[in-house]
Amino acid sequence: MNRQELADLIFPNITKTIADYEAMYPERNLGENARVTRFAPSPTGFMHIGHFMPCLIDYVLARQSDGIFYLRNEDTDTSRTVEGAVEYIRSVLNTYGLNPDEYEYRDTDEVKGNYGPYIQSARKEIYHAFIKHLIIEGKAYPCFLTQEEMDVIREGQARDKRRIGIYGRYAKYRDLPVEEAIEKIKNGESYTIRLKSNGDFNRKFKFNDLANGEMEFPENDIDIPIMKSKDGLPTYHFAHLVDDHLMHTTHVVRGQEWISSIPVHYELFKTFGFKMPKYIHIPLILKKEGETIRKISKRLDPEAKMTYYEEKGYPTMAVIEAIMTIANSNYEAWREGHPDAHFTEFEFSPKKMSSSGALFDLDKLDNISKNYISHLTKEEVYDGVLAWSKVYDEDFSKILEKYKDYSMKIYNIEREQKKPRKDYTYYSEIKEKTWYMYDEYFDVAKADFSAYDGEDVKTILTQYKVIYNENDTMEEWFNKIKELCTELNYATDMKAYKSDPSQYKGSVVDVTNIIRIALTTLTTTPDLYSIMKLLGKTRILARFDKMIAK
Repeated sequence: MNRQELADLIFPNITKTIADYEAMYPERNLGENARVTRFAPSPTGFMHIGHFMPCLIDYVLARQSDGIFYLRNEDTDTSRTVEGAVEYIRSVLNTYGLNPDEYEYRDTDEVKGNYGPYIQSARKEIYHAFIKHLIIEGKAYPCFLTQEEMDVIREGQARDKRRIGIYGRYAKYRDLPVEEAIEKIKNGESYTIRLKSNGDFNRKFKFNDLANGEMEFPENDIDIPIMKSKDGLPTYHFAHLVDDHLMHTTHVVRGQEWISSIPVHYELFKTFGFKMPKYIHIPLILKKEGETIRKISKRLDPEAKMTYYEEKGYPTMAVIEAIMTIANSNYEAWREGHPDAHFTEFEFSPKKMSSSGALFDLDKLDNISKNYISHLTKEEVYDGVLAWSKVYDEDFSKILEKYKDYSMKIYNIEREQKKPRKDYTYYSEIKEKTWYMYDEYFDVAKADFSAYDGEDVKTILTQYKVIYNENDTMEEWFNKIKELCTELNYATDMKAYKSDPSQYKGSVVDVTNIIRIALTTLTTTPDLYSIMKLLGKTRILARFDKMIAK
């Protein structure tokens, strides 16, 4: 018996060869420097910041080189698949505008691109053709080790402080005669397919990583599994090889935790004689906690999950900007020099990545977000907070829709000026910073005049009602407040007040503050004159009356 018979027994329905598939997936017709990148998440959990950063880099690399950015669903680990994970990944890509050029969405039967299927579980026959080729070549074999036997091997290796894996004398079925392997399969014995490694652990090879430079590794000598027995699907490493070869991926962006798999991937590509993609192993995303810096955790840190930014209502571009600043050390300087440029115009360089880790700072994100929102138009702020509230605060969304023009005027206070106010960090914060502008939310009980004499407050509000004129300019408006101060013995000259405060009941600051509290219940707000212009005389007088009654 020969290896062809063994291969035909394992894969009786596989007739296509590697050459057939290479003809089906020819070289892409792209420019010489075009990069083909892929975002290839596994649907074993919901998307987090550790997924988002390499995805963003993939997108930038493809866009700045007139290349291709495609989405591949690596769902071969069926036992850990989480329902809804694939749909959420698509939602995140759409939300942040990182739309792939090629993709496949099973739930909508939508496919774009000529290099699919883009779902690994639908590519089983392709993988089998490549595995069949290895068996025929004597470079792969069926392994009949049971789980119990492998557990004993691992325990012994751990006890003896040896490398963990099936290699050397542990590879019990590596040289099993073909006829015996065929007999075992015909008898129904369970097996996996393993690569027959040709590596020598004591021999080193050099590998160039675009982010970390030249690195040196021992060759892989472990007979890694390349096809699982239970469902016939390939392992991650083998699917990675086949897909990146046929889809002509030029650059693979992934986390530093994958560096240890380089020897395996190097051997797989070498075994087939395929050209390897260029690899960019990006730094871990870190978080500072007190004096400690640690890896950001999906379990411990809510900001590790992409849902956190949606629930808070961070503008998508603010999140992108924050990630770009930790992805490349020169991004901030570039942004300062190109304030209106799209982030894809930045020339991303893997060499500008931090080798010690990317420190992600929420305070920095907040500052970026505040600055970003401050430069939006009132229409853009309104659209942003309305979209957020429709998902997370339905009652507020109805208020916004009811008072659309009025709301936009609120968001425009101190906006159209050289240095716009930076009141809003994210959209979920806007309601808590503007609620007092809406009668539906205004609550007299929230007003705290405890810092002032109650009778003085009543007197100020009562007399101010008489002199208030909604048509006054800002200068006229403030002059009337000062006139009221003089009449009631409140200092209008702060220097005089500070030199001898005992001569006055208070200052113009106190009078203005009492008016502010009466209208907003707060002591700190945007420009009071602008607020009053928006509230209008009827609403102002009504609020004064409620406060006087209180």
